[in-house]
Amino acid sequence: MPYRSPVAELRFILDHVVPLAPVAQTDLFAEATPDTVEAILTEAGRLCDEVMAPLNREGDLHPPRLVDGAVIATPGFREAYQQIAEGGWVSVAGPVDYGGMGLPLTVAIAVNDMMAGANLSLQLNPLLTQGQIEALEHHASDALKEVYIPKLVSGEWAGTMNLTEPQAGSDVGALRARAEPLGDGTYAVTGQKIFISWGDSDLTANVCHLVLARLPDAAPGTRGISLFMVPKFIPDENGEPGEANAVKVVSLEHKMGLHGSPTCVMSFEGATGWLIGAPHKGMAAMFTMMNNARLNVGVQGIGIAEAAYQKAREYAQERVQFAPIIEHADVRRTLAEMKAELFAARSIALACAVALDMGRATGEEDWAARGALLTPVAKSFGTETGMWVADQGIQVHGGMGFIEETGAAQFWRDVRVTAIYEGTNGIQAMDLVGRKMADGGKAAFRLLQEIEDEARSARDGLPDLAGEVWQAAESLREHTEWMQGQDNADRFAGAVPYLRAFARVLGGHYHLRAALAEGGAGPRTALAAVYIRRLLPQAGASLAEAREGAAGLYALTDEDLAS
Repeated sequence: MPYRSPVAELRFILDHVVPLAPVAQTDLFAEATPDTVEAILTEAGRLCDEVMAPLNREGDLHPPRLVDGAVIATPGFREAYQQIAEGGWVSVAGPVDYGGMGLPLTVAIAVNDMMAGANLSLQLNPLLTQGQIEALEHHASDALKEVYIPKLVSGEWAGTMNLTEPQAGSDVGALRARAEPLGDGTYAVTGQKIFISWGDSDLTANVCHLVLARLPDAAPGTRGISLFMVPKFIPDENGEPGEANAVKVVSLEHKMGLHGSPTCVMSFEGATGWLIGAPHKGMAAMFTMMNNARLNVGVQGIGIAEAAYQKAREYAQERVQFAPIIEHADVRRTLAEMKAELFAARSIALACAVALDMGRATGEEDWAARGALLTPVAKSFGTETGMWVADQGIQVHGGMGFIEETGAAQFWRDVRVTAIYEGTNGIQAMDLVGRKMADGGKAAFRLLQEIEDEARSARDGLPDLAGEVWQAAESLREHTEWMQGQDNADRFAGAVPYLRAFARVLGGHYHLRAALAEGGAGPRTALAAVYIRRLLPQAGASLAEAREGAAGLYALTDEDLAS
């Protein structure tokens, strides 16, 4: 059975678990009616199933090539991308004034979920463009917006982000790329960037690079970084690609997975660039793009989890070992836990998107704070779910999962990098317990109170499941209170298990909502029981680990770790 987009699942979550209705009731998103959203998801699902998914294996077997300094995409990708662009799928949430659909981010997230499951390598291209559109919309001058945003929205041009350098990974402040003012409002940008996804291709007429670099008077560290637009081709007086810029693809990385997505080493050799935002304020502008990307990367993990689960379920139904292996208890447990984990991760990501949409539409700080709080959780848990489900999918296949021809291994190879890029999952966890709780944990406590209140109300209909969710939320509340009094070393040492516990509790909360939506009896209630009774208890172990602090880790010296 080929990949099938989870349209019905997304609709159920948006109707009953993380309702989109409050978003559609705002003036900003009044166009997001149920009929419109249904039509968008159905048509996007068709594109994913019929156009993108059949090329997923092609990207793995026939990766892009660097020919005479230009990247030639996987056969079939160019034609598929044209259908993505012509259908308006680059800009589901793009600004209406520049040709976008103007729908909520939540709808775009649902579309990206399906696209990632169908073909993650290809989906990366429009995803990066979406982030660039948002960064330009918030930070670029009106003149630059007029030139670039319409072309990006239409998909005629593609966008990238250029942060990482060989000596500067997560320590962005160590970058050395420089920008010299040319006296005419432009800058000469010089430096090398690595790990640039879709840094070049023949899919679009132009590739627009957002590049972090330092001005001559820049302060050291991140305070001295500025952001520049550096296109592959300099737009002419009509806004069309003109003279080639001094931008080169040095090489393509040889990767474990995502073979269909070209990852480039880029060289900027006095390339013409335009300042985005204020001088030395490049990190603020780039983080607009990165925050968009972080949620979407979590969704990439969810999309891969969906595809891996579908393939494993199909194999278990067809493979006979005494009986179809789906009849064996351990295989049934594995599939049930895969499905339960997938539902939890998808609900968390959509809840994050709804909060961000509500914050934008209403201007209410509580919604914005919730969206910010959930972003690192959605990114980390979504990608970990993708890795875990893909790994379990291989296990369900047994020995055949280790054979490349079955396709099960590709999901794991493709998804593995998602836990690394756009900020490693460790960085996401530190962001959660650090910056996102700098308000004393107010946003977290508000969310936990809602979970406890809903669980308390559900005790009449589902006493056992509701009680487990309430107790897990209360334990998380107690740990969150404890954490407020700890120094950064102890917070950060326990950040990853704390984030996992937070995600576990959220997952239990959304499973409980799903069970209540069907009246407490049926397949969703049975799946909720799998999650709440088998997976939710892991939150307690994670919190115990989180409370250990840093002392025990540093009791081991560098020499101890080396011996």
